[in-house]
Amino acid sequence: MTTKALIEQIHKKKSFLCIGLDTDMDKIPTYLLSEDDPIFSFNKAIIDATHKYAVAYKPNIAFYEAYGIKGWKSLKKTIEYINHNYPEIFTIADAKRGDIGNTSAMYAKAFFQELAFDSVTVAPYMGKDSVEPFLEFPNKHTIMLALTSNEGAFDFQTLKTNEQELYKTVIEKSKSWKNSDQLMYVVGATKAEYLGEIRKIIPDSFLLVPGVGAQGGRLEEVCKYGMNKDVGLLINSSRAIIYASETSNFAEIAAAKAEVIQGQMAEQLESL
Repeated sequence: MTTKALIEQIHKKKSFLCIGLDTDMDKIPTYLLSEDDPIFSFNKAIIDATHKYAVAYKPNIAFYEAYGIKGWKSLKKTIEYINHNYPEIFTIADAKRGDIGNTSAMYAKAFFQELAFDSVTVAPYMGKDSVEPFLEFPNKHTIMLALTSNEGAFDFQTLKTNEQELYKTVIEKSKSWKNSDQLMYVVGATKAEYLGEIRKIIPDSFLLVPGVGAQGGRLEEVCKYGMNKDVGLLINSSRAIIYASETSNFAEIAAAKAEVIQGQMAEQLESL
């Protein structure tokens, strides 16, 4: 999917909601466990109920790898279902991969070709030759960890090198990499006060923002500092939507939660 197509969907749906499919069989309604593929059955119900309110879905790959080959099959079925039935949806493989060139090239092939995701999250610690292989795929996006929402982010990301925080150095450096126009960046919602500084470096890039809601981030603050002329935000919500209920009508309740967030986003879009 091109950036232009993503922006069109945001304005069409009046939403920049990304729903995280962090599907845990210990948390889904117990009646689904009798299904042949409980993970896919849960995902399908969530997707069918919420797609009108979301522009992206983000499976966290760990929640599928944990179940071995069965989990990978569930993941593949989920992405194929989205791509076939809701091709307007932007898909994100939350894999946080990052390794040397040849290995990164294989990771990119796995997520962009075999699984046909639109994007994948990567860790830039090993530098440009660990990220550029992902950027070689046309109309695919590489979402680089920039400033995360976890407590340990302060261990390294905000340390100063040459009088500048490390995360700023990483973002600035990434702009010089080949096909850097295909980069997006992860910035945690709990770091909303940093978004203004980040926008000075990458004013036009899309930011994937986790941490709104359950982790304490506020939508209004993220939009105030992070929104650009093209919106430029994908706000992720996982647990607050997909685990809103353990009852048989869990998908309907998830949809209601997504609709509330979409409504709040529509209000923010009016300010553009």
